[in-house]
Amino acid sequence: MLAWLSPAVAEPGDAARGQRNFRMCAPCHSLEPDRHMTGPSLAGVWERKAGSLPSFERYSDALKSSGIIWDDRSLDAWLTDPDRMVPDNEMPFNGIKDPQHRADLLAFLKEATKPGAAPHMSAQGQMGGMGGMMGGGRVPNLKNLESNAQVKTITYCRDTYRVTTADGKTRAFWERNLRLKTDSGTDGPHSGAPALVPAGMMGDRADVIFAAPEEISKIIEARC
Repeated sequence: MLAWLSPAVAEPGDAARGQRNFRMCAPCHSLEPDRHMTGPSLAGVWERKAGSLPSFERYSDALKSSGIIWDDRSLDAWLTDPDRMVPDNEMPFNGIKDPQHRADLLAFLKEATKPGAAPHMSAQGQMGGMGGMMGGGRVPNLKNLESNAQVKTITYCRDTYRVTTADGKTRAFWERNLRLKTDSGTDGPHSGAPALVPAGMMGDRADVIFAAPEEISKIIEARC
């Protein structure tokens, strides 16, 4: 078991303030059981061994071997400075230095992540929908799409992808502005029915999301 220094003591946490603070976590962590994003779901995190969720594939070796059990003290230390607590972990987060902000966030998380907890407003809702455009918040269900998001063909010529959707329209994207992704989860697209999802704020970027990796090369045709 790793040892770590006890962070500064704060006043008792306020869950309402903590829910607002959770906006910094929501782009990477869901509160729903087994719904993983960049990081693992936080549902049921209290008293769970670090790096132990079988349904999450991307734990660092350092975290899996740490022996940490998540509780008030260990989570407070983790939120203070993840790199100091577990060197070589892969969480891209510098920590929360204000002890009151940590206490508030932990007060919210302790309620929101316990078994049977009522769903809470996502960061996307609190941010007026911006979370979805910037990669955070609740993602849409890609099995039920409007025709302008249903990809039919993709062609590639020099540095340009052209994506044609079910509404008959074709959009051209510079190759660095179109990302090809997969989503095998319950919200992912049907097999053979990739989805076009806006990305960024300027309208020049998008993701094409497939149900499985092997579908990517099958749909892209080199044609000028």
